[in-house]
Amino acid sequence: MAEKLEKKIEQMVRPIIEDMGCEFWGCEYLPVSGHATLRIYIDKPQGITVDDCAEVSHEVSGILDVEDPISGAYNLEISSPGLDRPLMNPAHFERYKGEMIAVRTLDPIMGRRKFKGPLINITAEGIEMEVDGEVYAIPFEEIDKANLVPQF
Repeated sequence: MAEKLEKKIEQMVRPIIEDMGCEFWGCEYLPVSGHATLRIYIDKPQGITVDDCAEVSHEVSGILDVEDPISGAYNLEISSPGLDRPLMNPAHFERYKGEMIAVRTLDPIMGRRKFKGPLINITAEGIEMEVDGEVYAIPFEEIDKANLVPQF
């Protein structure tokens, strides 16, 4: 349900966000009882400012009010994906090939659900990453959550 809703919202807001000079990074709907949140991530090569978030929020909330894709009350958050940005689609993984990432899977793969290591390859089916000297192939449909791990 949430995936279909997120795709629908992306189709509504992506053109607006891109017209404002930002990149639509992704969105997630968190339907917590009484406190639902729609979080939309935006980015720019030079980074996002608070003013960027406020301007995008104003424009996006207007279209969401008209289209009304979410029944019930929710909070709209516009945010930068941050240094530990979520990796939400194959293009995100491709962009960060060779970087350190963390992945949590829906089901165990070779006895584990949490992986942290360099992203070494992206295929049509998923990703390959090295963890503790072993290479793990993780299908996209098994990825519950993935994010970049900042290196300082």
